[in-house]
Amino acid sequence: MTGTPRPTAKPTPKSAPEITPSVEELEAQERRLVFRRFGHDDAWALGSLLVELARERQAPVAVDIHRAGQQLFHAALPGSTPDNDAWIGRKRRVVERYGSASYLVGARFRAKGTTFEDSSRLDPDVYAAHGGSFPITVEGVGVIGAVTVSGLPQLQDHRFVVEALERFLDR
Repeated sequence: MTGTPRPTAKPTPKSAPEITPSVEELEAQERRLVFRRFGHDDAWALGSLLVELARERQAPVAVDIHRAGQQLFHAALPGSTPDNDAWIGRKRRVVERYGSASYLVGARFRAKGTTFEDSSRLDPDVYAAHGGSFPITVEGVGVIGAVTVSGLPQLQDHRFVVEALERFLDR
């Protein structure tokens, strides 16, 4: 039986998957994003920049900056939850322990064919190698703290922090 062909549904366009940065790209970010100094006023300015960017994008994030064990900045934007604060702590502890971005630590484990959760031997309720926490590194000193964002998917959290650091350091 021949008849009128049925109309075919047009495929719905899918957004292209985000390209995951390589370990080498992530390490290059850390080498590039280094401060000459980092004090209380810098924490306030960087945190304020992150809040400004988040407000522009209506991003439901919490922002945290720690230096040498002291919280210098914290903000929770509309849509963020107490869970975001818990994630901030877990991601920040990874930076403090490994001296590298939380996303990079997770990527290094994945590059070895395993996961942070399976191979680090650390309590996943205390440590999370998910994107969003980046080391605050001072030239000639090393890692002194971390800037952390939580509320977006992990790669977006990581990219958000990197973008803010790039803008801040270009000033």
